Amino acid sequence: MRSRGYATLPQHYPRPGWVEHDPEEIWQSVLAAAEQALTETPTAIGITNQRETTLLWNRSTGEPVHNAIVWQDRRTAERCAELPADLIRERTGLVPDPYFSATKLEWLLREHDASGLAFGTVDTWLIWKLTGGRVHATDETNAARTLLCSLETLDWDDELLDLFCVPRELLPEIKPSGSHFGEGELLGHAVPIQGIAGDQQAALFASDGAKATYGTGSFVLVETEEPAREGVLRTAAARLENESPKHALEGAVFVSGAAIQWLRDGLGLLNDAAESEALAASLDDNGGVYFVPALTGLGSPHWRATARGTITGLTRGTTRAHLVRAALEAAAYQTADVLEVMPKLEHLRADGGMTRNRWLMQFQADLLGIPVETAREPEQTALGAALLALGERRPSPVGERFEPRIERDRSGWREAVQRTLL
Repeated sequence: MRSRGYATLPQHYPRPGWVEHDPEEIWQSVLAAAEQALTETPTAIGITNQRETTLLWNRSTGEPVHNAIVWQDRRTAERCAELPADLIRERTGLVPDPYFSATKLEWLLREHDASGLAFGTVDTWLIWKLTGGRVHATDETNAARTLLCSLETLDWDDELLDLFCVPRELLPEIKPSGSHFGEGELLGHAVPIQGIAGDQQAALFASDGAKATYGTGSFVLVETEEPAREGVLRTAAARLENESPKHALEGAVFVSGAAIQWLRDGLGLLNDAAESEALAASLDDNGGVYFVPALTGLGSPHWRATARGTITGLTRGTTRAHLVRAALEAAAYQTADVLEVMPKLEHLRADGGMTRNRWLMQFQADLLGIPVETAREPEQTALGAALLALGERRPSPVGERFEPRIERDRSGWREAVQRTLL
């Protein structure tokens, strides 16, 4: 990349299990990051975003009526337990889980009259802001994560809209990811918005057709037209405007890097996440300590919204290094659990901030028994959005390759997961 900008986005926790963003803080963080990154007038804007995060705003004023409800939010878990799982699975490729947008939107509409309002995921909100409210649109990859979109037609589904009591006029237009979404204004520059994709599909677009992204959560996607498999999702994949619709199988792990952040910010066991590599490497083994980081429930392949985090094997000899190593191991174990129910891979392409942790990448290769290739540019989500904006489909270069060295036993991890699911 020629340049980059970065801005933090605070999360808000009004109640246990509730996670929110301030929509205006989202917008201001984009402007701040763009101001850092832009060294010349951009030729196009590409957007990638948290997919299921749900916003609702006033069409006339552009003012949000509530904080954005983040994908990690669990407030609608009871409602999801009531939903017709077979219908949702057949129609959307997804499962009834608070992760997705529809029950969040349904909750918001119980609090606010739908008249004169507009719904969107983060991409739609940013398009609205960039175009001054002239364009209300989303792309197929984001729409496919709402529980409101048919995966067959890639359009809003009337039966699902009725199920969640969502008026169609509330919803944005759906377009292929590599479409022209309108003319935006960014820091005084008039720039076409040329590419939109949810973060995981953007990273997949920049890969060679299969990838695992290690960030706050971990997400494994394989582009394929195979039908859904038990424990994983079927979803839309990003495509250029002149390409036919594309699909992918996806495994969603809700907490991986977030576990390291919790050890740092919640427990004070780390000053910096980068310390985790040396701490893990300082131990010969994990000392029998396993951490199942179900801090916001468990995603693929278990889909247990009510699960809560578990640490097993604690003794008087347990140190902070054991807990940190257990959190890193958990990212690899959860990815391995997902790949067990996915099409077999000859190697795994890995991206995201955690791929800078070489200890984790080697442990992942050992656990899977196949090579792990890290992307040269860890921020594949941003690169995928850029490629969509430029109308180019090409895999990004490989950075480092980790070959399996030793066979890893998973029995201790599996026992810890079973205890979490009790």
